[in-house]
Amino acid sequence: MNTPTISLIVPAFNMHRFIGETLSLVVAQMLPTHELIVVDDGSTDGTRDDVRAIQAAHPELRIELVEQSNRGISEARNTGLRAARGEYIAFVDSDDHLLPGALAALEQTIAKYHPDVIATAFRMWHPDAPHKDRDVYMAYESDRIITCQEEMLNPFFADRHMYVWCKVCKREIYTQLEMPLFPPQRLFEDVAVVPRLLQRCKTMVYVPHVLLAYRQHPVSITRVISAQWCLDFVSALASVKPHFEAGDASTRIRDHFDVAVAHFYIGVVKNSYQLPAPVGRKVRREVRDIFLDSLFHPPQRVLANMRGAGEVLLSADRPLDAHTARQVRQALDGSWRFHLQQSVSRRIKLWQRMKRTRAQARV
Repeated sequence: MNTPTISLIVPAFNMHRFIGETLSLVVAQMLPTHELIVVDDGSTDGTRDDVRAIQAAHPELRIELVEQSNRGISEARNTGLRAARGEYIAFVDSDDHLLPGALAALEQTIAKYHPDVIATAFRMWHPDAPHKDRDVYMAYESDRIITCQEEMLNPFFADRHMYVWCKVCKREIYTQLEMPLFPPQRLFEDVAVVPRLLQRCKTMVYVPHVLLAYRQHPVSITRVISAQWCLDFVSALASVKPHFEAGDASTRIRDHFDVAVAHFYIGVVKNSYQLPAPVGRKVRREVRDIFLDSLFHPPQRVLANMRGAGEVLLSADRPLDAHTARQVRQALDGSWRFHLQQSVSRRIKLWQRMKRTRAQARV
């Protein structure tokens, strides 16, 4: 059997509610030169039956169901990588939608350029609030081969869209990294992996096609944030730093990396105020140390760059960079004004979320 052009990997756990529609949108675009690998991560609902029904309905397509005990999305992705035989790897989450023309756009790009990686646009999709939907485009130039590592990585860190499903990479790039590639039992596994993939790529093409609709779930704020969530978030890029040091990343790449780390850090600090006060204080001490260890340069240089007072860097939003720099400085200095603002802000947001949840429950 010929090598598939693209392997589409879908990790799934208890996704009976969504996976039928997700897979139907994938198979509607598939060619005999594609393969679809669904990794069932120990589901206890009808997920596996849904996959088998898709297989039975499309015997002409390469559709494989791989079953494993429940080990988490990272291990499901690792299992999918081991099973894949395609030249390129495309990940699709089991509740997202591959949009029309996505595979055709990828095939055209592969035929024309054959790059190491294809970057794509995507949609932030709010099924319960369509007015919030927005298409997200990257800062790359389109329809040309990018061969400079700084041109690949600097916009990547400036945009901070580190999802694995909007980077379609050659499988041989994945095989250059040690397994298990996606860190087991860790959140934000994309953030720990995608920068290392791009570091290995010699060529990139950006396709401004909105490839995938990324489902946003309306969940309770108190069910999302935990101490582990905070630590995993700030640790994800920290785990990348040694690889960039060993790879001798340029000074400009390191500067852009540091700015991304600062944005992630302040996001974690602000979210930590949703935790019980003693837990939040402990988490903030821990993430502060991780943040400082993650930086290539002293924080003074990083914050100066973000304020526009240092090296001129790429930016998706310069006012936001400057605002974030001020908040990072306040957090590092232990500002009581910042502490009070965040405490009040998070309580207001929690009250608003609970009010909306109660209103939805009455409908």
